Amino acid sequence: MSKHLDYLLEMARDYRQKNGFPDDERARQVRSFAYGNTRLENDRITEGDIDVAVDSLRAEREHTTTICS
Repeated sequence: MSKHLDYLLEMARDYRQKNGFPDDERARQVRSFAYGNTRLENDRITEGDIDVAVDSLRAEREHTTTICS
């Protein structure tokens, strides 16, 4: 890799370790990742489908956490 690319990657690692990603940014990344990978397998998938699936999984996890607490 070029020195410039190495530098940029190191800066990104440092930022993430020091600051983490804001919850809204992480949520956007998760949805984007899910959409991109799912779309490769099924071109009928929409971003709306991903939104519904993520929201459903989040609600299920919150419900499970509440029951187990």
